[in-house]
Amino acid sequence: MQATTRLYGLMAEFDTPEALLAATQQAYREGYRRMDAYSPFPVEGLSEAIGFHRTHLPLLVLLGGILGAGGGFLLQYYAAVISYPLNIGGRPLNSWPAFIPVTFETTILIAALFAVLGMLALNGLPRPHHPVFNSTRFERASSDKFFLCIEASDLYYDEIRTRQFLLQTGSREVIDIER
Repeated sequence: MQATTRLYGLMAEFDTPEALLAATQQAYREGYRRMDAYSPFPVEGLSEAIGFHRTHLPLLVLLGGILGAGGGFLLQYYAAVISYPLNIGGRPLNSWPAFIPVTFETTILIAALFAVLGMLALNGLPRPHHPVFNSTRFERASSDKFFLCIEASDLYYDEIRTRQFLLQTGSREVIDIER
């Protein structure tokens, strides 16, 4: 059942990382997929409990490296063979061993740019405001509290049923998150 448009979701507050991890695992077993957990420090197993298993970033970096290598080589080939050919000592115009250092450097440069820009794009950054910032309780997420937010866009989200579920997981409080 789809939720109303005024709510971003429901967020449960927990006192310990173990309670957050158990609640997240239980929510995943119940069928919730559009959720996120917030913790002041990394909690082992939390990303797997949310359902985060793979990222497309390595593929983007590989693509950037291939484009960088091809672009660097073609740039040198164009300059040495087509645009400004110089016959020095009877060597061939396409002397590919001389092209290796620049090709390597453009590979690394473009792959690094794809890594940074891909990471920002896949994380949805920059994002100066997120709906969970509307909650005054969320300020404690960076010091000593743990939060699990189930988004209203989740397929199994029902405001009443989801609130009851979050209360049954042992949460301290369940907070409405406005858009």
